[in-house]
Amino acid sequence: MDSQEKQHKRRVRYAGTHPRSYKEKYKEHQPEKYADTIEKVIRKGSTPAGMHISIMVKEILDFLQIKPGQTGLDATLGYGGHTKEMLKCLEGQGHIYGLDVDPIESAKTKERLEKQGFGEEILTVRLQNFADIDRVSEETGKKFDFVLADLGVSSMQIDNPDRGFSYKVEGPLDLRMNPEKGISAAQRLKEVSLEELQGMLIENSDEPYAEEISKTIMNWRKRGKAIETTTQLKGAVEEALRFIPEKERKEAVKKSCARTFQALRIDVNSEFEVLYAFLEKLPGVLAPGGRVAVLTFHSGEDRLVKQMFKQFYKEGIYSDIAKDVIRPSAEECARNSRAKSTKMRWAIRAQE
Repeated sequence: MDSQEKQHKRRVRYAGTHPRSYKEKYKEHQPEKYADTIEKVIRKGSTPAGMHISIMVKEILDFLQIKPGQTGLDATLGYGGHTKEMLKCLEGQGHIYGLDVDPIESAKTKERLEKQGFGEEILTVRLQNFADIDRVSEETGKKFDFVLADLGVSSMQIDNPDRGFSYKVEGPLDLRMNPEKGISAAQRLKEVSLEELQGMLIENSDEPYAEEISKTIMNWRKRGKAIETTTQLKGAVEEALRFIPEKERKEAVKKSCARTFQALRIDVNSEFEVLYAFLEKLPGVLAPGGRVAVLTFHSGEDRLVKQMFKQFYKEGIYSDIAKDVIRPSAEECARNSRAKSTKMRWAIRAQE
């Protein structure tokens, strides 16, 4: 054998379908290259990694009745799917302001929409909390003909383990919408009292095992076992629910993990306080006859929206409100499993 023969090079492992680490790219992260893969994932009722499928687009547009020349506000820009459809309705005339507190995703969305032909002449993206809609109205000198607020966490945030929004993958337990502000969920768990944690789980997510989960987390803390990651918090929930019969335990853990993460996310982002401020200021930024649609994803949010809309309707500030929630169609829920918990409510500003 020739000693000069080159050493055999080991074949580079393909990481497209089963990456060892979340840092490795999935095919779905490159939709322009893997359109067939994207469509297969969507057909199965899943959301492709790194994408966000907008919910109830038809129902929103049917209600908002957007006309060319109007001024609108997307209070929760996210991936920009709803914004894009609303921009199309303007037919190049008018303007939409998009708000988001997430500096990472809002910059990506702005760039994405610019490439699709929606530049600054028709869309303004502001890194701002939707609790500050009064400031947006004052600074722009605009009253809005239509407003949309989608209160769901975007799929890009859920699918990015660095953000800590999902118990399904390993990542730092952060849960902040804006990772540059406030304290992380991990830090919050180091400071919170037993009573406060239990109350948080009950009030923010109706967790039936709030007492057991809270006590387990406190016991971990006493033993010097800090909860720093998503999988560690999941482990604490699993330990807390060991008393549940084995046949039922897997499903119970899954649901309690989802509720625990939700309760913590609401807490670290002050979501109820922010929503209340938004709803309270909303009539002041709507033009006469202006329309608002709000998408909620759990009972606490929906209850607050319902109460505030009802209060302003009784006071004559809104001329009409949704009497019942509007739900996504069965077809949409089959195509996008994340749509199942969605509720839509709407209100119309009285003419002055």
